[in-house]
Amino acid sequence: MYELLSEFRKTKDFLVCVDSDGCAMDTMVEKHIKCFAPKAVEIWELHNIETKFLKTWNMVNLYSKTRGINRFKGLVKTFELLEDEGLDMPDMSSVRTWIETSNELSNRSLKEELKKTRSKQLLNTLSWSYDVNTAILELAGEDKPFPKVKEGLAYISSFADIAIVSSANGSAVRDEWTRHGLSSYVQILCGQEAGTKSSCIKALNKHGYSSGKLLMIGDAPGDLLAAQRNEVLFYPILVGKEEFSWTRLVSQAMPKLADDTYSGEYQNQLIKEFISTLK
Repeated sequence: MYELLSEFRKTKDFLVCVDSDGCAMDTMVEKHIKCFAPKAVEIWELHNIETKFLKTWNMVNLYSKTRGINRFKGLVKTFELLEDEGLDMPDMSSVRTWIETSNELSNRSLKEELKKTRSKQLLNTLSWSYDVNTAILELAGEDKPFPKVKEGLAYISSFADIAIVSSANGSAVRDEWTRHGLSSYVQILCGQEAGTKSSCIKALNKHGYSSGKLLMIGDAPGDLLAAQRNEVLFYPILVGKEEFSWTRLVSQAMPKLADDTYSGEYQNQLIKEFISTLK
């Protein structure tokens, strides 16, 4: 399984891109409830509003149309919403500026920005992100793929190249997919270090896949947007209906992809159903 876009080589006529957390791996809720939000409370000393912070964090990152948002964007968004409600929140303007100007929202990029600005908030944000990664590693053994994922990947790999396209930390994704025997079906892993999901799909699509032969599988609106920006197909994994979604992917969606009947009415129906499940 390659991890550099420059190493990827097309081997089949179709390419299927798959998000990881909350899509293939049943890790998203655990990571946010046990790692992302609690570590933010610790770093910014938000214990006096912990309950409110955790509720807002989960709404932004799990149960609304911003589900699956990049961790740094989710952090700033949560702070902004709480500030809008009249709470006195730490200044995140330097983090917001970095997010708006950086081509890569990762620890590596944030570390480089910190060298230039020496901003206390950037330092706190980097410390938080490192602490989150450490906490996620400590969850090893609690993570697992959703039911039917392994069978689905095996089926897809018989006629399509597979790329993991995730905004999560690449090393964590690699560890999870390898530990559960999923990485053998995958040609390349594109984690947060590889760039945005949209840019990764764009780079992969340059390998000459014909129109209608590249599909993005995801569980969040950001996955849909990344697909739409690249004018490629999208298949949704429905929150709370992951096993059903993976079963339908194999029994119904992939055959339609193979015989060129996926786009149009069928895809529109799936997207409408997907949007209706999010607040």
